[in-house]
Amino acid sequence: MTSAETPESTPGAVLDDLVPSWLSLEEAAERLGTSPNRIRQWAAERQLIAVRTPASRAPRVPAECLVDAAVVKGLAGLLTLLLDAGFDDLEAAVWIFTPDDTLPGRPVDALREDRGREVRRRAQALAF
Repeated sequence: MTSAETPESTPGAVLDDLVPSWLSLEEAAERLGTSPNRIRQWAAERQLIAVRTPASRAPRVPAECLVDAAVVKGLAGLLTLLLDAGFDDLEAAVWIFTPDDTLPGRPVDALREDRGREVRRRAQALAF
């Protein structure tokens, strides 16, 4: 945390405000029909996002990153683009869950509605 950041303005605190529902790694694994270790592996490979925030010492998965028994289509590619643009996992999660009036909605909503092309275009533009 920099001297200009307060605990309430850190990316983790912001993310706690933006994400309405979280899953533990065990809950995400149950929903996806796999093991918590596989969820950790997917997070490490940027196939899924799992982050620690001030509200939890353990990594958690935003529930909206899952649809039925699968990871939201396009999430892995979007995470790769954001990391290529210099975002860390926490900053990427904040970007994915921050409302964008021009989208409209949040990038995660666009992915869930199969509007990933526009989200990817915006993420690509961040690198320039």
